[in-house]
Amino acid sequence: MFEILKENYYVDLDKMDEYLQIESVSGETQIHLVKYETIKLMLDVVFSEQNEIDEEMVFKSSEVTIPFKLAFNTLLIKGIINKI
Repeated sequence: MFEILKENYYVDLDKMDEYLQIESVSGETQIHLVKYETIKLMLDVVFSEQNEIDEEMVFKSSEVTIPFKLAFNTLLIKGIINKI
């Protein structure tokens, strides 16, 4: 759980697992490697953000990096991170 803009978020591991799985013709379940590496990188960006987020400016603040905005919004839209 982590807090951004006075909201608590969590990483939905079940949703991430569902998003990463692909089923082959033989019926085996495999992990989509490109999606896995992309999600891993985006989570690293979100978790390692060092700048303070201006609560009044929300995401219009220039202190929040573009990679953070892109990673956070993508993970939020895909349902991998969710509000509690």
